[in-house]
Amino acid sequence: MPAKNSKTESDGFTAEERAAMKARAAELRAEGKMGAKKADGLQAVLDKIAEMAPEDRALAERVHVTVTATAPDLSPKTWYGMPAYTNSDGKVVVFFQDSGKFNYRYSTLGFQEAAHLDDGDLWPVSYALQKWSAAVEKKVAELVKAAVS
Repeated sequence: MPAKNSKTESDGFTAEERAAMKARAAELRAEGKMGAKKADGLQAVLDKIAEMAPEDRALAERVHVTVTATAPDLSPKTWYGMPAYTNSDGKVVVFFQDSGKFNYRYSTLGFQEAAHLDDGDLWPVSYALQKWSAAVEKKVAELVKAAVS
């Protein structure tokens, strides 16, 4: 019998993964009650960003500014406890996962199925993000613009 990982319980999920699932369940319950208004989504995203560690918060703030400036039609909301941006159909297009979420060494900028990044039979949908720079901002803006086109 293999040894149990000290970070997991009998169901195989880490404490961080269980917390993310609980956060998503709470989000779904809240959407049912209040209709997921854009203003509420924005406040939820800003609250999540404010809870992050300083390095992650700085990245998340820059991602938020870049996404909202590049694609103002996307609506901010939280998704599995992460800042995310949805299209008019309510589908997540892009999300930010801070490094502290699952104790990774980098934050992640990710794109979901609703993003139009298709490029042949293979294309990236997730990007490691460690530091913000003009080059990073330009690349993020290009990706977001492509995702919503």
